[in-house]
Amino acid sequence: MMATACSTSSSLIVFRVLPLFLLLSEAFLRAHGAGMGINYGQIANNLPSPSKVVGLLQSLNVSKVKLYDADPNVLLAFANTNVEFIIGIGNEYLQSVPDAAKAQAWIETHVKPYIGRTKITCITVGNEVVAGNDTQLVTNLVPAMQSVYKALVNLGLDKQVTVTTAHSLNILATSYPPSAGSFRPDLAEVIQPLLSFHSQTGYPFLINAYPFFAYKGSPGEVSLDYALFGSNNQGMTDPVTNLHYDNMLYAQVDAVYTAIKAMGHSNIEVKVSETGWPSKGDADEVGATPQNAGLYNGNLFKRVQARQGTPAKPSVPIDVHVFALFNENMKPGPASERNYGLFYPDGSPVYNIGFHGTNYLPEDTDIAYTSASGINGFPLFSLIVFLVAYLMCL
Repeated sequence: MMATACSTSSSLIVFRVLPLFLLLSEAFLRAHGAGMGINYGQIANNLPSPSKVVGLLQSLNVSKVKLYDADPNVLLAFANTNVEFIIGIGNEYLQSVPDAAKAQAWIETHVKPYIGRTKITCITVGNEVVAGNDTQLVTNLVPAMQSVYKALVNLGLDKQVTVTTAHSLNILATSYPPSAGSFRPDLAEVIQPLLSFHSQTGYPFLINAYPFFAYKGSPGEVSLDYALFGSNNQGMTDPVTNLHYDNMLYAQVDAVYTAIKAMGHSNIEVKVSETGWPSKGDADEVGATPQNAGLYNGNLFKRVQARQGTPAKPSVPIDVHVFALFNENMKPGPASERNYGLFYPDGSPVYNIGFHGTNYLPEDTDIAYTSASGINGFPLFSLIVFLVAYLMCL
């Protein structure tokens, strides 16, 4: 029945469209091949199943995913996909995992059953603990990281899986200029042993860095173009190092490097575990628009693709996990918290950062078009379905 419904002209359409589709796909894969990571948050009641997310991320050629837990449904769904996973031990576990037996049990339950098929490369112990107000969590953080590390050593996994934690930039007392970067003095008691752990293990130091917050806080003083990686800003030159910065994220990263060096360490790599820009916000959340979100993430993708380093670390390509994959409708806080996603839960893009797709942005922007918008705004997934359906007719 299907064969008789498919005409010769339909078959010709397939062979005319397919080369263009493959050409765009190749360009798309090159753009994402540098290894841009993405945060897969799940504080929502309308998200697609993990098995469907596998298909979405494979179509985007995303090779790195960060979870905030160790959801077995996700880890099983991504078995044999070669996607690298950062998994998380939530803050609620920090009271127990300093105990060696409990840390070992956590690894035996949440890592060992999956690591043969799912590529788990990192464990974050807690999230934004050091700058928080819970002194018990802060006290338990480094012992918890040490216990998790020892559990991995016991299983021979310490070279395969790193142990770290993610920090808010609120751990800094000073971030401007980057050469003046310093940690808050009141946090030195926990940061020094934390840095010693990183130095001894060689594991990376993670930061959650959001230029949006700086712009939102002082829109009259902070250049929007500077925050968005735009080409029409003068940037800033550090008066001490004479290094020039054309975007805020790189300045924030280098401020952290300076703070680490001031504590006596020079062999610790800084990675960005979260960054992004909301497409929507409350009335007082200046700059939270689809246009700005598209510019920020699109231009950041271009920097990652080019394997750029920061001015202070030009030979170390910046390592980034964008926040976030989906809008999460159950997150508390201001409206922006629920609108950081690149995609709606149905898989459609929140804004366009794709090759030759429908563009919300002015023609003269320097955004890198690197999303799954397909041809002239026609979704990539729909193109795949269209092509498969016609090929089945042949």
